[in-house]
Amino acid sequence: MSKEVSKVGKKRVSILGCGWLGFALAKRLLGSGITSEVKGSTTSADKLDKFAAAGIRGFVIPLNPDTGLDADITGPFFDSDVIVIAIPPRMSQNVAGNYSAQMRMVADAIRQSPATEVIFVSSTGVYRDLSQTAFESDVQLPEHSAQPEMVAAEHAIAALRPEKTVSILRMSGLLGYNRIPGKYVQGQKDMTTGDIPVNYIHRDDAAAIIKAVITQGVQNETFNITAPFHPTRSEVYVDSCAQFGWEAPTFKTPETPPAFKMISGDKFFKTYSYEFKYADPLQFHYQLEDL
Repeated sequence: MSKEVSKVGKKRVSILGCGWLGFALAKRLLGSGITSEVKGSTTSADKLDKFAAAGIRGFVIPLNPDTGLDADITGPFFDSDVIVIAIPPRMSQNVAGNYSAQMRMVADAIRQSPATEVIFVSSTGVYRDLSQTAFESDVQLPEHSAQPEMVAAEHAIAALRPEKTVSILRMSGLLGYNRIPGKYVQGQKDMTTGDIPVNYIHRDDAAAIIKAVITQGVQNETFNITAPFHPTRSEVYVDSCAQFGWEAPTFKTPETPPAFKMISGDKFFKTYSYEFKYADPLQFHYQLEDL
């Protein structure tokens, strides 16, 4: 490929929510040669120096539906080819309707922008625990979901179609580096969920998959993003505790087996070419300090 063609093919990417996943994605994109510029948003000005040091053009963008967005800031931020929205809702702290209102506000800004492709990072938490395999088509409306607010947010962004091409990526539980499953359950006694399968994705794969979608082409579809292997919680908890010398939790068999879900990633596998770095959660890389 000639330098001229290569330069023409490069994309400007804006990452709304350049946090634990978004920052890792930004660094991956900057090192890939497929972008001409990467922008990242934060709600804290303290992070701007970190962004600049990594080569990311930083923006402070608070998402307050009551005050709206500052067009003088969001105009330059959304002036990109691809918008990645990676802002997880704070479900435990969130006022009902706030997250979907934030996403409607974001959608209005994107609608006025030159961006042609949008990737919305959602969650497989939208699926109810029905003790069966969960497919993308199982949840299409908020009332079908365990997280109606998240599905309403998906709809707000999907409403950009057909003017924009919008992919919804429902991510399984994000782990890796300093997010270690055993850390959150060490020493617990008589857990009753040890036999249910996990649905996890390592951050390295999550970021690389978003890059693959950008590179291979955003599609107007919803995809589950999950590691293809689903060991049990007890296996994952005991193994990750052992890695760091923590006291492993203990388990007991409940009288009534707890409900669960197993996320299917088949639709993504059939659509995109991607080889997992960490296909098995029992092989995830962890460390006490984040990168």
